[in-house]
Amino acid sequence: MIHATALAREFHTKRGKEKSVVTAVAGVDIDVAEGEIVGFLGPNGAGKTTTLRMLTTLLQPTSGSATVAGFDLATEPVKVRQNIGYVSQSGSTSGSALAGLEVVDHGMLYGISKTQATARARQLFDQLDLDGLWDRPAKTLSGGQRRRLDIAMGLVHDPKLVFLDEPTTGLDPQARANLWTHISDLREKLGSTVFLTTHYLDEADALCDRVMVIDHGTIVASDTPDALKRQVSGDLVTLSVGSETDVAAAATTLAAIATSEVTTDALVVSARVLDGGKSMPDLLRALDKAKVEVTSIESRRPTLDDVFLTLTGRSLRESE
Repeated sequence: MIHATALAREFHTKRGKEKSVVTAVAGVDIDVAEGEIVGFLGPNGAGKTTTLRMLTTLLQPTSGSATVAGFDLATEPVKVRQNIGYVSQSGSTSGSALAGLEVVDHGMLYGISKTQATARARQLFDQLDLDGLWDRPAKTLSGGQRRRLDIAMGLVHDPKLVFLDEPTTGLDPQARANLWTHISDLREKLGSTVFLTTHYLDEADALCDRVMVIDHGTIVASDTPDALKRQVSGDLVTLSVGSETDVAAAATTLAAIATSEVTTDALVVSARVLDGGKSMPDLLRALDKAKVEVTSIESRRPTLDDVFLTLTGRSLRESE
């Protein structure tokens, strides 16, 4: 569905008489197969949005090539637009327009008849839990309902490839969880391929078959969420101890089984340990033998944020 080779974008800036070139995307290779849900992760300024805008014909690449939905990005941009759905982060609905008519009008802009657009919109309203909202102005809908309306507009012409740009930003947890179900259904029930940009690591973990991580304009990792998390060596074991005198002994005991450097913060000692859950009983016995007073202990599996930290040296959440 998407095949991009060495896709790059530079911006020329000028401050007074001084000119400079900023490389937003430094030549990325992207392959997305039919039927995949692919997550595109990266902090603000990493090149995520620039890449998305190039793939959707909203921004011309400086160099490189790509085919999107079977059409060449450079020579067939109109064909690309006709065969993709795009749901922007800011949304595209007009607050005063009636929800149903907004979707129908959007379909007609793609060249389908009013009858076809109406039938397709009615079907999407049913599939996206928008029943009863056909004649409601978009501005009266909840945040989750309006996001689902945006998705309906992106799907009304029946594209096989859908780009979702930060689809759940600003939604409350319940609305986010509800929208996750509908995003999964795009593939399961409608057969769509989905290219999803997100800042939410749990979202990528829950929805995506594969995740690509971009940093400083370069893709630094591409694999399934589980495979990426296996790159992080061990579970994070965190100990809280009773007093400052216990910290050194706890750190020494934990270092004996750790796969990473032991860190301390006040009365908290932590390090990565292979199979942290299974190692817990032996660790507790060793701490008891060292007469360390343990007030709490936790073992946490690696997350996608841990992956980003391992790859780049910083947290994705902090980078935002």
